[in-house]
Amino acid sequence: MSDPAIDDRAVAPAVMRGLGGRCPACGQARLFGRFLKPAATCPGCGQDWSHQCADDFPAYLVIIVLGHLLLPIVIEVNHLFAPAMGVQMLLWPLLAATLALLLIQPAKGAVIAFQWARRMHGFGAPRP
Repeated sequence: MSDPAIDDRAVAPAVMRGLGGRCPACGQARLFGRFLKPAATCPGCGQDWSHQCADDFPAYLVIIVLGHLLLPIVIEVNHLFAPAMGVQMLLWPLLAATLALLLIQPAKGAVIAFQWARRMHGFGAPRP
């Protein structure tokens, strides 16, 4: 049994727009005013983003994704090339930090979009 008030916001398109840094509601304007700070309101549709509550979940997602991506790469590179310890001490943290910075904003956009689509954390209409 589904609630039509919740189902009118499609999750997949909203999350895809959030991943791209666009407003999940209209897809026309940028979701972020600064690197990780969402715009207070969307200039395209007027959606209020000031009360979003993504918290630390985007960072947890990035950590999990990076761990699963980097660990096999580290093992394979060590197996094939056996780089010196100094090279590894520079390479892996630099690669992890760079990838984390590239992934954190799309992850936060996707979390905000999911919350908006599912009417979580104040994104829904007030219930009677």
